[in-house]
Amino acid sequence: MATYVVMEPPGRTEKVDATAFVRDGFTWLGFLLLPLWLAWHRLWIEAALAFVVMGLLSMLGEKLGLGLAGSLLSLLVSLYVGLEGQGLRIAALRRRGWHEWGVVEAGWLNDADIRYALEADALAGEVAPPPRMVPDAARARPAQPGMALGLTHIPGRS
Repeated sequence: MATYVVMEPPGRTEKVDATAFVRDGFTWLGFLLLPLWLAWHRLWIEAALAFVVMGLLSMLGEKLGLGLAGSLLSLLVSLYVGLEGQGLRIAALRRRGWHEWGVVEAGWLNDADIRYALEADALAGEVAPPPRMVPDAARARPAQPGMALGLTHIPGRS
């Protein structure tokens, strides 16, 4: 089963299509079509940075006469995006104000959507107790006689 991270947009709109499901795991398209995959998911800065780093590593490999090793260096960038691409998407959504609702396990995206809808409805029916605004007096520390400030005060000595 796959794990999907459920991201909700800022403002909690009632639109069903507004929720984003990001599949956690290796992304083959991010590995094979690196800059295109990043641009498709609107990760413009990451796409430009990956394009520049891959070009620099390729030119460095040519300049030093590394041959195949130079190409393998740029392959490391593709491997990184394949492994961490979905994390980059989640981080970009967080920067845009989206918040993480939770994680849903499902075989397919449609199943994840159904599970999210059912769990969100179940959680909406539960009413959470309001947070306490006034601190509990029983949990308060007892007043300590002596100096209020200072690290070298020893009780009982003057």
